[in-house]
Amino acid sequence: MARPENAMEIFRLLDQSNCRECGEKTCLAFAGAVFQGRKNLRACPRLDPETVRRYDGPPEAANRAEQEREAHLKRLQQSISELDLAEAAERTGGRFEKERLTLPVLGKHFSVDRNGRLSAEIHVNPWVAIPYLNYVLYADGQAPGGQWLPFRELKGGKERYPLFEKRCEEAMKQVADTHTDFFDDIVHMFSGKKVPEHYESDISVVLQPFPKVPVMICYWKPEDGLESSLHLFFDACTNGNLDIGSTFSLGAGLAQMFAKLALRHGFSSDGVPLA
Repeated sequence: MARPENAMEIFRLLDQSNCRECGEKTCLAFAGAVFQGRKNLRACPRLDPETVRRYDGPPEAANRAEQEREAHLKRLQQSISELDLAEAAERTGGRFEKERLTLPVLGKHFSVDRNGRLSAEIHVNPWVAIPYLNYVLYADGQAPGGQWLPFRELKGGKERYPLFEKRCEEAMKQVADTHTDFFDDIVHMFSGKKVPEHYESDISVVLQPFPKVPVMICYWKPEDGLESSLHLFFDACTNGNLDIGSTFSLGAGLAQMFAKLALRHGFSSDGVPLA
């Protein structure tokens, strides 16, 4: 089975008719749901069986992965019910009021109650839910200190980096290469900020997925025959505030959101204008 590396790879398999027969409003939304594991590729009625078999694999495997994810989410929610949310708010940089802990996530407010139920100003994506709960439960509260580390230098990041590079950094680079207003968009939409260039990059932007897990995106433009490049860096405090699996999920989820931004501006990830 050839596993898609990002949502855009799935999107290119579809006829892009936005027929809604899968239950999603657009083919892009469906591609994102498949990549996140919320839906199976076979839910698209317009794909031929061979494509479905090649990319989606046996339905029981996808169902099992979804069941495991749901079970893990429920375990985390149960742990929340045993947590002192007032203490957790102080530790994580959130606020506690009306029996809820609220944290800013990329500029939007996400809350959890004593039963582990999540609510937000926007839709709670699966790639946010589990990292959010892990952050609330296990962050040690260390404040950012300005020491930036690449993903591979985080605890447990070396083994996961090849996949992180494909699903996150390379996917983001495709968007940055083809959408010239990319960084301005993410700064305005996700309450980020441009910072002085680090590591001789052309552009550096800092986002706050969680209050004590800042992420810096550095982009190098193509020059003198050299290809462009893009890399993510995490404050060293991430090691104590978020597990590596959740950090991976945040990076991949951000890349997917940025791809959607590019499509809204009329470009595919290959830079080809969309009709």
